[in-house]
Amino acid sequence: MSVHIGYAAMLEQFPPTEAVALAALAEQHGFTGVMASDHFQPWVPRQGQSSFVWNVLAALGERTAGDLGPVTTPTFRTHPAVVAQASATLAAMYPGRHWLGIGSGEALNEHIVGQYWPEAPERINRMFEAVDLIRKLFSGSLAGRDVRHAGPNFRLESTRLWTMPDTAPEILIATAGPVTARRAGTHGDGLITTSAPIDRVAPLLARFAAGAKESGRDASTLSKVLQLHLSWAPTDEAAMRGALEEWPIGGLRFGRSDIRSPFEFEQIARTVRPEDFEGRMLVSADPDVHRAHIQRYLDLGFDRIYLHNVGRNQAEWIEVFGRDVLPGLHR
Repeated sequence: MSVHIGYAAMLEQFPPTEAVALAALAEQHGFTGVMASDHFQPWVPRQGQSSFVWNVLAALGERTAGDLGPVTTPTFRTHPAVVAQASATLAAMYPGRHWLGIGSGEALNEHIVGQYWPEAPERINRMFEAVDLIRKLFSGSLAGRDVRHAGPNFRLESTRLWTMPDTAPEILIATAGPVTARRAGTHGDGLITTSAPIDRVAPLLARFAAGAKESGRDASTLSKVLQLHLSWAPTDEAAMRGALEEWPIGGLRFGRSDIRSPFEFEQIARTVRPEDFEGRMLVSADPDVHRAHIQRYLDLGFDRIYLHNVGRNQAEWIEVFGRDVLPGLHR
């Protein structure tokens, strides 16, 4: 069975034109599909970029042929109806290729519009209401009728999306916690999560499957997606240097959703040491070690994995993994 290993276009690290070019290069070397996160700011100032994800996705649609999707937060900075319109338009432009990932967000990106930043349970409830509103807009618009919404967090006057694809985009719910994973199984078309130890990820998939069963669905028919951060370079020393300089947040051992500034992250990240990446992000110069690491997540049941090499050596990494890693992976 074919393996779906995509490229994570890191708009926090690379200018938009370079990110698009790298995604196209990745496709030439065997990566299938591309994802990008909706950030207003980078994690740390050194990363230096944060372009608007929907513009970049449209450009990616022109330069690549695989699937493409964002992980976005339609609950603070952007109303769910606007995200629904952006998603429907992208899906109409690139039929069968676009999926929509929805998360509960981080203060880093969402606090910039000055709203109250609530505790995690409220953020999660807002996310699921946003999912319901977006799904309502998709289904009503496909049926040619207006819809409305009046909930605890969002209002929508009677309207529809006038530009729609033939089939609504798949909605993936981003989660790193078991409670949200179970709700994702009942509300979403799939789950998307990010790098974590196997013993933390496996329970997420189990809870997702339980939620799907509660809603009368089989989890094996739903998408299970992983964004996997890693650090590869020609030497172990260079790989660790790239991790510490470019992605120190991969070594943080506490939640980061309440931190508001890249400069705050920079201060906190100064405490990260090489041993902090152990079990959280693979740092290695050995392609075989990376291949075995990725394979473990495929064996766990993920359908699609999008790889992010944290260093600046993207072209070199793409070539090495396309030659030495991707061909050895299997389902």
